[in-house]
Amino acid sequence: MGIKLRRAGIPFTILEKGDRVGGVWRDNTYPGAACDIPSHLYSFSFEPSHDWSRKYGTQPEIQSYLDHCAQKYGVTQHIRFGQEVKDAEFDATEGRWTVVLAGGEKVVSPFLVAATGQLSLPADPTFGGLDSFSGKVFHSARWDHDYDLRGKRVAVIGTGASAIQFVPQIAPRATRLHIFQRSAPYVLPKPDRPYSRLEKYLYRHFPAILAASRTRQYVYHEARVLPLTKGVGVKAVEKAWERYFHSQITDEHLRATLRPDYPIGCKRVLISNDWYPALNRSNVEVIPAGFGEVKTDSVMAVDRSERSVDAIIFGTGFSTTEFLAPMTITGVDGQELHDVWRQRGGAEAFKGVAMLGFPNMFVLYGPNTNLGHNSIVYMLESQADYVLEALRHAASHGAKWLDVRQEAHREFNDELQDRLKKTVWQAGCDSWYVTEAGKNTNNWPSFTFDYRRQTRFFDPVHYVTDAPSAAEPVLVGGTQS
Repeated sequence: MGIKLRRAGIPFTILEKGDRVGGVWRDNTYPGAACDIPSHLYSFSFEPSHDWSRKYGTQPEIQSYLDHCAQKYGVTQHIRFGQEVKDAEFDATEGRWTVVLAGGEKVVSPFLVAATGQLSLPADPTFGGLDSFSGKVFHSARWDHDYDLRGKRVAVIGTGASAIQFVPQIAPRATRLHIFQRSAPYVLPKPDRPYSRLEKYLYRHFPAILAASRTRQYVYHEARVLPLTKGVGVKAVEKAWERYFHSQITDEHLRATLRPDYPIGCKRVLISNDWYPALNRSNVEVIPAGFGEVKTDSVMAVDRSERSVDAIIFGTGFSTTEFLAPMTITGVDGQELHDVWRQRGGAEAFKGVAMLGFPNMFVLYGPNTNLGHNSIVYMLESQADYVLEALRHAASHGAKWLDVRQEAHREFNDELQDRLKKTVWQAGCDSWYVTEAGKNTNNWPSFTFDYRRQTRFFDPVHYVTDAPSAAEPVLVGGTQS
């Protein structure tokens, strides 16, 4: 968003909670952290990189890429680091947002863009007895690199996307590794490998080959939406998983423990080449009863069985359905955004970008713009272009307000939820896509090119505008990049 605003000559400020850019890739430095989308596709279309060491980027490489982009396009000079946003309130009379920082400073701007993402707030469990534990405790998103796991007895809580990456890395170090599994994930092999010297040479000197690689990967991943939303090809995917699963896990008892009890795709399908081999290790135990409570030097499963441990690592993911938390966002007539969403059973927005009753505010990676099949970078570029067109419209028409119309907001979200009901994500499993009320607030139930088509142009007919005002700077605010 910052790059596009700078190119358009629109003044802006980015308020960043951290001490550098990177967001989720800055914060998640656990062993084995990497992306599950190919590097060539997990890049900005206007800044392709030929320097990736392998097909799937690792955390250090992705962080380096984001640092490079911020520097190359001059965005860094617009960022105020170490500035956590606590509150934001819209003044209907002035048509401005007042943003309150953690230190008490107030920043005023006519426009507010929230770019906090869906994976910025770690889900910290509150198990009984946790405060009394004498050992080490940390979340995978706040990895303690100073703590030596060698020779330790370790409890890992969770078997999601983070755990399947760090568990194989720490299993050889720990004396015992107890993995508490609430629900078994579907794990498919990861087609990852290092790029050869010849491939790197071709990507560097022949941009068309790099572009072709990106296009091929995009088409392949785009097709993966069909089994998720249309049921097309599900049997083939299930058979592929069965073959991989049986080739990796030979022990019948362990197979029974690791076999998911829900349709494939209902939860995020994970990819890894070393998850199942790690679980075969003699020092690794998978406990399907789930985690119960903590004692001074041990942990207890739901079935009351107990394990003595020196450390607890939470691989419990993020508060994904609590968009923009813990910020307090107050719109027209004093309505608070999270209260509005709570009344509606979960977060929602027009095209995943604009919220009714919160004028001049836009969200990137907002409600129902997450993907289960392709690169989120493609979606983010679509959203940034849409927001830019909205700002240009407001400037050219002297509009003080841009507030999505109630009927447009309702029609978009009603149709969206109707389509989601027909997807595998609504097959009854408990996933981070769905709120406690059963509403899917995270996923986009169609092709990414369909989303780009819907956001390609800003149509003012979907918005209410107010009286003219002078042009003013734009604030891009967020607790993380």
